[in-house]
Amino acid sequence: MNMFFGGGGSYYYIIIGLQILCAIHSARRGTLNRWIWLIVFIPVIGCIVYIYSEIISNRNVIRTPKIDVGAVLNPGGKIKKLEDELRFTDTFANKVKLADAYLAAGYTDKAVDLYNASLTGAFSENEHVLAQLIIAYFEQQRYDEVIPMAKKLYNLPQFTRSKAHILYAQSLERTGQTVQAENEFKAMKGRYSYFEPRYEYGLFLTRAGRDNDAYQVFADMLEEQPHLSPMERKSNRVWFAKAKDELKKLSVQKTV
Repeated sequence: MNMFFGGGGSYYYIIIGLQILCAIHSARRGTLNRWIWLIVFIPVIGCIVYIYSEIISNRNVIRTPKIDVGAVLNPGGKIKKLEDELRFTDTFANKVKLADAYLAAGYTDKAVDLYNASLTGAFSENEHVLAQLIIAYFEQQRYDEVIPMAKKLYNLPQFTRSKAHILYAQSLERTGQTVQAENEFKAMKGRYSYFEPRYEYGLFLTRAGRDNDAYQVFADMLEEQPHLSPMERKSNRVWFAKAKDELKKLSVQKTV
C-alpha cells in the first residue's frame, strides 16, 4: 500500500494525471466549459462522474445531431441572422440555410420561394432542395407537385427510407392513386426496420377501411420491438407508441 501511494505523493500525481486526461478528452469534445469546475474542484468524484457520463455511457451509442438550443428558444433570432448573411453574401448555401430555417419555423411559403430561387445552374437538381420542396409542397397540400418532384429522386438509394418517400406515397393517395400509393408503402416495408413508413401504411389501411390489415401492421411492429437493440428501440419509440394507440382504437372498434 505504501509503495503504491508513496506516502500520498504518487496518489496526488495519479489524481492530477486523471484530471488532465479528463480535461483533454472534454476539450476535444467541446464540453470543457460544462465539466471543468467539477473536474478541478472535486477531482476524484468529478473525474469518476465525467468518465461514467461521457465515456462509458456513450461508448456504444451513436450520437444524435446536436440541438441548436438558441434556435429552439429564439427561432426568430436565428432567422434574422441568416437573413443578414444572405443579404451580405447571396450564395446557394446561404439561400438553402435560410429556407431550411423558414421551413422548420413554419414559414412554408417563404421557404418554397427561396428553395425555388436556389434551383439554378449547377444546383437546378440539388437533392436536398428537391427533398425539402417535397415536404414544403405537401404542407401546402400541393400534392400534384409533390409527385413529379419525388420522381426526380426516386432512383436514389437514400430516397427509399426518406421522409420524402412517405410524402410521395401519401400524395399519390390524396390524388386518388391508391393502388400506386399502396405499392409505395409496401416498398418501404421490412422486418425490424422502416417503422415510420409502416406506421403510415397502417393509417393508410385504416383510411381505406381495411381494419384487419391495419391491425396486423401495427401488431407486427410491436411484436418486433423487444428484439431490437436499445438504441433502435429508443430511436423508434414514438412509432411504437403511436402503433400501440392505433391498436387500442382498432380493438375498441372490434368490440363495438
